[in-house]
Amino acid sequence: MQLEEKLEQDFFSCLQQNVTEIESILGSPSDLVKRDFTIVEQVNLDASLLYIDGLADSDVIENTILRPLLTNEMNESITALSSEQIKQVLTKKGLQVPSISIVANFNDGIDAILAGNALLFVDQYKQAFSLSVQGWETRGIEEPQSDTVLRGPRDGFVESIRTNTALVRRRIRDPRFRIQSMQIGKRSKTDIAITYIEGLVREDLVDEVLQRLNNIEIDAVLESNYIEELIDDSPTSPFLTVQGTERPDKIAAGMYEGKVAIFVDNTPFVLIVPTHFWTFFQTSDDYYTHYTTASYFRFIRYIAFIISLTLPSFFVMLVSFHQEMIPTQLALTIAAGREIVPLPVLIEALLMETAFELMREAGIRMPKPIGQAVSIVGSLVVGQAAVDAGIVSPIMVIVVATTGIASFAIPDYLASVSIRLIRFPILIASGFLGLLGFATTFVLLVIHAISLRSFGEPYMAPYFPFNSRDRQDTMIRKPFWAIETRPADVKGNEQRAGKNQKPSPNKRRKTRYKR
Repeated sequence: MQLEEKLEQDFFSCLQQNVTEIESILGSPSDLVKRDFTIVEQVNLDASLLYIDGLADSDVIENTILRPLLTNEMNESITALSSEQIKQVLTKKGLQVPSISIVANFNDGIDAILAGNALLFVDQYKQAFSLSVQGWETRGIEEPQSDTVLRGPRDGFVESIRTNTALVRRRIRDPRFRIQSMQIGKRSKTDIAITYIEGLVREDLVDEVLQRLNNIEIDAVLESNYIEELIDDSPTSPFLTVQGTERPDKIAAGMYEGKVAIFVDNTPFVLIVPTHFWTFFQTSDDYYTHYTTASYFRFIRYIAFIISLTLPSFFVMLVSFHQEMIPTQLALTIAAGREIVPLPVLIEALLMETAFELMREAGIRMPKPIGQAVSIVGSLVVGQAAVDAGIVSPIMVIVVATTGIASFAIPDYLASVSIRLIRFPILIASGFLGLLGFATTFVLLVIHAISLRSFGEPYMAPYFPFNSRDRQDTMIRKPFWAIETRPADVKGNEQRAGKNQKPSPNKRRKTRYKR
């Protein structure tokens, strides 16, 4: 009999036949634990408990399942009861587990065992009981590695989906907080949960997210990027239209703005949709420091974005085609540095950019202490050696190094990677066509970004299309007392803060000092 046919079968009334079939379906794995016993002498009914060692908590099984079933705590006869009545007896007088459910076929029983539950078979009954006793090892809550802050909460998501939803629920004590769960992956059956605040989120946005998730057909989901690529509005675009983060406070802030969060089990990265271009330049620090400081550093990040995207292309364009645009003294310095360089400036730039990317990738993949040394020492040694050998000019090393440093200033690492990819087409176009190639490629890039949408919302909003109300937290951050409303797309309660929240300076008190 094929495996699919076995899974579709209902349980048998014979206990041993059910256990044998379960072992046959799973291939008699060494981590499958079987505990045969007899329910208390007054009942005298054979039973068997199956669970996976490492997925189920052995201590919970011993103390809350086996001990009550093997002692006089279960002193009520269950031989003449139905499965539902047995469940009530187990719940009220015997087993103290979080949940007990009845399963009737091998498919549901196997799913329960592989999810970390214990499966209880009772002889003469054609149904089994799934007992919630999950207890696998998990990583403790730590500070996020990919999104650090100087001031603010230091807890980050972990690989347990239930722990992650709890971290967000701690920050949203609203009875309208909603969680909808599902499983995706024919073989992995990964737990997925979407969360939102009812009354703030648009109903059509929730429906769209659910529809895209339900349409996914894939064998396994091992990380949230599987989901991100399958629900992306523009899968071929270099721009990210779905944001992932390890920070619970960032997810909670997005949900307060009417967004939907997508949790994926076994990964600390949670997705949030919809996403706008400006979101990738915002950090949690922006809201935990004074608004003037936050606005200043946000402005620095946008400058870093422009430098990272255009500086090598702009330099190649000027040196190759438009030397008259360079100041005379600077042009002479550049010419002196390139006097012994045998390569065209475009090839020189591509070589340096490729070498920089190689060192950056090597630094990430190697062990952390060694990786930092490789990336720093490698950059210094290779750069200086290339200049001494006459392969590249000193000014090119400065340009590439400045570009690399600017890319590190972009808070979201994946967004910075996208910008690094976009930089190469602009660089090549500038090297072949000069200002025409630079301007054409840049304009096409802007047009492409404006045309993107993220779950129905314009990617470049609120500037394209223009919305003056939502600009209060994009290029700069206004003070909290000036941000009175939520984004325009938020449904229902648009008021974020009360009127006239601006603090008024206290009048100076006249104090009389006595000598």
